[in-house]
Amino acid sequence: MAHIQLSLMYIHTLASFQNLASIFAQFAVNLLFSEDFLLSFGQKYKDVEPTLKIKEVDGLELVKKFSEEMESMLRRKVEAVERLVEAAEDADLNHEFNSSLAFDYYNSLLINEKDENDNYVELGDEFILEPNEHFNNLLVNTTYSDVQLPTNVYNKDPGILNGVYMSEALNPIFVDNFQRDPTLTWQYFGSSTGFFRLYPGIKWMPDENGVISFDCRNRGWYIQAATSPKDIIIVVDISGSMKGLLMTIAKHTIITILDTLGENDFVNIIAYNDYVHYVEPCFKGILVQADRDNREHFKQLVDELQAKGVGTVNKAVLESFKILREFREAGQGGLCNQAIMLITDGAVEDYESVFEKYNWPDRKVRVFTYLIGREVTFAQNVKWIACNNKGYYTQISTLADVQENVMEYLHVLSRPMVINHDHDIIWTEAYMDTQSLLLMTTVAMPVFSKKNETRSHGILLGVVGSDVPLRELLKLAPRYKLGVHGYAFLNTNNGYILSHPDLRPLYREGKKLKPKPNYNSVDLSEVEWEDQDEILRTAMINGETGYLAMDVKVPVDKGKRVLFLTNDYFFTDISGTPFSLGVVLSRGHGEYILLGNTSVEEGLHDLLQPDLTLANEWIYCITDIDPDHRKLSQLEAMIRFLTGEEPDLECDEDLVQEVLFDAVVTAPMEAYWTALALNMSDKTEQEVETAFLGTRAGLMRSLLYVGSEKLSNRQFLTLGDKESIFTMDHFPLWYRRAAEHPPGSFIYSITSEEGSGNPRLSTTEKEGDGENKRVTHSPLQNGLVSPVESLGTLSLTFLSSLSPFITLSVQTGKFFGEVDGSVMTQLLNMGMFRQVTMYDYQAMCKMPYHHHSGARPLLSCRPALCLSVPQSSFLTSSLFAIAAHKHKKHDMLQPCDTEYPVFVYETTIKETNGLIECGDCQKMFVAQQIANSNLLLLVTDATCDCSIFPPVLLEAKECDRMRSQKLRRRPDTCHAFHPEVQ
Repeated sequence: MAHIQLSLMYIHTLASFQNLASIFAQFAVNLLFSEDFLLSFGQKYKDVEPTLKIKEVDGLELVKKFSEEMESMLRRKVEAVERLVEAAEDADLNHEFNSSLAFDYYNSLLINEKDENDNYVELGDEFILEPNEHFNNLLVNTTYSDVQLPTNVYNKDPGILNGVYMSEALNPIFVDNFQRDPTLTWQYFGSSTGFFRLYPGIKWMPDENGVISFDCRNRGWYIQAATSPKDIIIVVDISGSMKGLLMTIAKHTIITILDTLGENDFVNIIAYNDYVHYVEPCFKGILVQADRDNREHFKQLVDELQAKGVGTVNKAVLESFKILREFREAGQGGLCNQAIMLITDGAVEDYESVFEKYNWPDRKVRVFTYLIGREVTFAQNVKWIACNNKGYYTQISTLADVQENVMEYLHVLSRPMVINHDHDIIWTEAYMDTQSLLLMTTVAMPVFSKKNETRSHGILLGVVGSDVPLRELLKLAPRYKLGVHGYAFLNTNNGYILSHPDLRPLYREGKKLKPKPNYNSVDLSEVEWEDQDEILRTAMINGETGYLAMDVKVPVDKGKRVLFLTNDYFFTDISGTPFSLGVVLSRGHGEYILLGNTSVEEGLHDLLQPDLTLANEWIYCITDIDPDHRKLSQLEAMIRFLTGEEPDLECDEDLVQEVLFDAVVTAPMEAYWTALALNMSDKTEQEVETAFLGTRAGLMRSLLYVGSEKLSNRQFLTLGDKESIFTMDHFPLWYRRAAEHPPGSFIYSITSEEGSGNPRLSTTEKEGDGENKRVTHSPLQNGLVSPVESLGTLSLTFLSSLSPFITLSVQTGKFFGEVDGSVMTQLLNMGMFRQVTMYDYQAMCKMPYHHHSGARPLLSCRPALCLSVPQSSFLTSSLFAIAAHKHKKHDMLQPCDTEYPVFVYETTIKETNGLIECGDCQKMFVAQQIANSNLLLLVTDATCDCSIFPPVLLEAKECDRMRSQKLRRRPDTCHAFHPEVQ
């Protein structure tokens, strides 16, 4: 078939086209392997069939078991934090403040630094650092912690020195915690004075400007542990007197306040001069959730503010009280603390009547005032407002003053909790570790002064916390129990995703992977978007236990293809946390588990073959507790366990038994592949590059038929190609696609070698109900089939039937609609393909450049185009998709929502043909499905110009990001007021 000579003289009728299609359709039967390929493997299963057992999976029992194990694991982290809290409070109780205290400590910025005389600098003594695999191979000291301070905090301030000295008592507790629970990661104490004690100790590096900007008091875990949920309205003076530096300080103050808010808080910003402006007109008269989207959006709008006119504070304050009262009475918002943050350079009019009418005598709303500038003429007035409304007054003269002065309001809000000594345990939303780019959650607790003489003052000493990698939680929901399409996921009380296999928190900017701006505020409804009535979302947010079935469309292969599945969702809460766990089992593949029976001796023999590997991200044996085990691969660990070399290893016995069974059943494949290689003619170029097989237990066998220098894609089946291997999140793409086809059929796909453009044919074969897959990869060269067949004036194209991507053609790998819009349009009209609309609520789009003034609304208030939810006044997203900040480049990527088409083959139509009227000529075509494959053969007339038909494109269409406020569950505790707090 390498060279096919046909002449137009033999092709005069449509029947000739059909005959040609039938001839070419025969090639699939012998394209890569004979029937023996299927029979040899299937026969082995038949041999062991009498020993097999099939167990039905109980989804509710499974999700409850996973939840209990996760609760137990998280409880150990809580206990570690509780021990630190107790140690810190006792240390403070026994410490007397000494204003002249002098001692050296390990400053994380200065450790191991020497001066010109080769002496260690002050606070920079020798601090041994060694790489540690448990901490992402960072250089750490696991015997001691060290201390980090922001650049604007003096490292020898008496308050700092006393706090650091007192917190030295935490060192033995850090070490003891880590010994008790070797899965612990970072442990730390963030002080209210600004220092941060971290274990294990590390070397802290400044940014490119030589500045340490990290301040523990700005972190979500600190703020959530120190205060209860907050409804905040920021009121900023933008009158003419605020021009220049004062306006710059005011903007920085607003941004710093926004940084103290989290997803349990609600916020809005009102600017005033001659009249009241909402900085975001779409948010008029409401509060919005202070998630990352909205905070970043507000920051962009604040930067647009311009000072002009005359300031009258009364109307702005009046508007603020109305909003807060409406939310309070309607049971909306944070349902705890309410506050107004007034930022101004002075207040002169009669404002007392507003407070008297709307806030006295109960003073349910605290008012915090920030006097901007050095002028003290109006200081008394601004201070009166705060002191008569249970708030706090501060003056901010320079940019350097902003951070410390803003933090004061947190101390005021924390006092009721501190006086009561309510040690609430908080768990944060997902956040990304900048070193490993792994998603984490933090468990944190506040630390109080227990001294009797200070108890009534409610002194918050700081917050203790520990990080928990979310991957560690998902290890407790092993993939082999969930089936080929199954998965587990976690979400928060606000409906945001903690972990989900379809969460895409990173995007590529140039050569760098960076977190998306809204990576930790992706809603459950944005990944499980088929849940249009939000039944699943509502139940999980309410912490219910239950079951739901849904027909879903699952995108695979980076959205090019779609799988149509019926999924069963099982869900429950994780006790003691604001999290809920969901487990998804697909009908068919997730309903049953195949249990085989084989001896350890027989299985071990076949496990030791060189062609076999295991999914290294799966937990066959726990290797991260004992440091001596951490360098073992999962296969090495299992073999040591089975041979008795490491009897103390804790292994999953069910999974080990599955692996042993699969190893025995798949053992004949090595001999078969070797025989196939020997039968290949040495005179012809190799037809097959790689053959490999995968099983539900994560076992893979592979055979390389050519030297690595001849591989058309050297990245295939490597750790760098996550789509092709078993991971914690997904079975391989080839496995998932093959699972949806009848046993014995072949799945073909096409990829191109990066850089060369040489096409490579990939074939997957499904092997019966055992869900084992075999795949071969072949270069499309002479001896097999050419990617470019010249048939006179005919054009031959092989299309993948899952979606019309060209497999063999001049345009290999392209979407067929781009190449020939006329035929693709006709195939759609005839029903051979149908278009399915998909949605991506985690897309990144280039933003158009729009210049606008502060008085012009940045965003359109149009209703949602993509989401079938009504527009309401309570908005939770920031509408990033409409416009970009004027100072950002127009080609910057920002979060957006898109809808895009996917084209699916209708399997009931095996063949079709037709004529297309193209003006001066008629274009004939015939399409026929190739038996036992996912290929269609398409033959068309290449001489007729049908360019009058536009191409059919796969372009995504951007949608507005406006969404209605969704159901959320407020935190269980609230500490808003205490009789002893004025």
